[in-house]
Amino acid sequence: MFLSMFVFAIPIKFALLFTFGNVLAIGSTAFLMGPEQQINMMLDPVRTYATSIYGGCVLLALICALLIHSKILTVIAILCETCALIWYSLSYIPFARRMVSEIMIRLCDTEL
Repeated sequence: MFLSMFVFAIPIKFALLFTFGNVLAIGSTAFLMGPEQQINMMLDPVRTYATSIYGGCVLLALICALLIHSKILTVIAILCETCALIWYSLSYIPFARRMVSEIMIRLCDTEL
């Protein structure tokens, strides 16, 4: 993921390297605890939604970069992928997603 920062001026290459880095980051935990346990944890009912959103964003980033060749859509897909990875990572910390949700509701509340 850090190597992708050197080609940030070229969004298509950046998207490919960044997405590959994200997939390797998720896959590295499979090396530590074993692929079967990692897949079971990813498909846990608590994480199923976060896992599917993350996987969809990874595919969307690759499709926008490789097939569509749209720089704007690629950057938007990368932002969605980053948010999905953060949301997926928060699922491993007890009450972290609830806390972030409540903070976002308070920050985005229009009534004062």
